[in-house]
Amino acid sequence: MRKGTFFMAGHSRLPKGMAVRSVYETLTITIEADHKYHVIIEASCTLATEHGRDFIAQMLRGHSLQDGIEDIIQEISYHYQGKAQNAIISAVKDLYRQYTSYVNGERPQEEYEETNL
Repeated sequence: MRKGTFFMAGHSRLPKGMAVRSVYETLTITIEADHKYHVIIEASCTLATEHGRDFIAQMLRGHSLQDGIEDIIQEISYHYQGKAQNAIISAVKDLYRQYTSYVNGERPQEEYEETNL
């Protein structure tokens, strides 16, 4: 843990037929962000391949959650053409819901959005 950062996670259900589904029922995206500007410093996810995990982390790094998630969703929609695209976007939306609860001083929500696949 770095001083002056916070950790957060978002979850969604994986579509049927994905290799990683034999290990995980859900996709999880985790981030570490700085407290001052809420910029994502590190990110990870539970995709099956290291390349896929690195690709998603690279897209998330550098974005400030204070700016919302529309740019992140657009980048994922344009650049990630894998079967888990909807699950990744849903996990980002869930992570952002957790973030807004955190910023507003609310308790974290425990439900996650289901993908339509």
